Amino acid sequence: MNTFQSSRSHPRISTPPAGLEGRNGMDLAVFCATSPHSGVNRLFSNLLPAMASAGVTIDLLKIRNHGPYLHKLHPNIRTLELPVSHVLSCAPHLVKYLKRVRPGTILTDKDRVNRTCIVATRLAKFSGRVMLRLGTTVSTNLHSRGVVDRSIQLLSMRRLYPHADGIIFPSRGAAQDFASITGMPEDRFWVIPNPILTDDILDSARLPASHPWLAHKEGTRIIAAFGELCARKDFETLIRAFVKVQKDIPSRLVIFGEGRRRARLEELIHRLELNGQVSLPGFVSNPFAEMAKADLVVLSSKWEGFGNVLAEAMALGVPVVSTDCPSGPREILEDGRYGPLVPVGDPERLADAIRRTLRSAPSPQELRRAAERYHVHHCATRYMTALGIKTRRGATGMRDA
Repeated sequence: MNTFQSSRSHPRISTPPAGLEGRNGMDLAVFCATSPHSGVNRLFSNLLPAMASAGVTIDLLKIRNHGPYLHKLHPNIRTLELPVSHVLSCAPHLVKYLKRVRPGTILTDKDRVNRTCIVATRLAKFSGRVMLRLGTTVSTNLHSRGVVDRSIQLLSMRRLYPHADGIIFPSRGAAQDFASITGMPEDRFWVIPNPILTDDILDSARLPASHPWLAHKEGTRIIAAFGELCARKDFETLIRAFVKVQKDIPSRLVIFGEGRRRARLEELIHRLELNGQVSLPGFVSNPFAEMAKADLVVLSSKWEGFGNVLAEAMALGVPVVSTDCPSGPREILEDGRYGPLVPVGDPERLADAIRRTLRSAPSPQELRRAAERYHVHHCATRYMTALGIKTRRGATGMRDA
């Protein structure tokens, strides 16, 4: 994927201190508020250690009871917790931080955090580089909201986001969508895929699966899905498609995740007489061990910004089927080359694609090769270019993209 590269010059990055105890000179401040199992949390838990290994000094700004939660804390990463529990109330503390520390670049993620960052950088008269990230297809996300909420959010994006030096999107479709609803020029945008593949994922995938259906398959094909049990993931359509699949192919469906629609999904499973055929085990600490043992991974979403699970499954050599939702899946699967794309909300077409893929799928080697571009080292290099950060001589852990 190519970036929508900004033509603006990068600000000078100040020389970092010898140790992280110093107040000034950090290369990068990262501010976001995530939940432990979110895709954004996984992104930063992969990305930040990779950049730190390249010699980048990072302040990770958090609010109470929120992530990012890093699996490993690199010596070049300092974690600072702001004394608040809500994003909107942290602006004064962010202003104080920016005035005191003056990092070369600040990176934020998700709309509410992005808007708070823009306000804080303006109040602090921050002269460094301000980079925002949006990981979803904004127009589709806004369409799911009420009229008043939708109008306010869109207006604030149009007024505030132009003050940023650039915006990072995980897919070209998400970037084009944002340009169409805000009118912002695309030369301010960077398209960088999510850093999905790490060596740790491959090691985790080799561990035994915890779900009994995956640990002891006994000839039954196991279809797996992963994600929050919410309207956006549309697991209802997947369950209805599975009814048709299991009539032709001995199979079971496991949907890993938790969320507000659990009761609704359980009622649907009972109504369709699928008890014992469909399992909702909740979150698992190591989803990659489960994913690697599945015969097929399905993404049934109404919208995404990227579609992490597709790249993860491909990296493990597991076949995939996806809805052709905005945005990301079509780019990951290269217009269907690496897995079928079906219309959103169509159980008949989804069932047909699942059957075809279970009977004839791309080779694991082909899928793994296609996923190599999502390795964290490649993506971290591109992030550092967008952020205006250069690696320091003698740094380890990075490869050229």
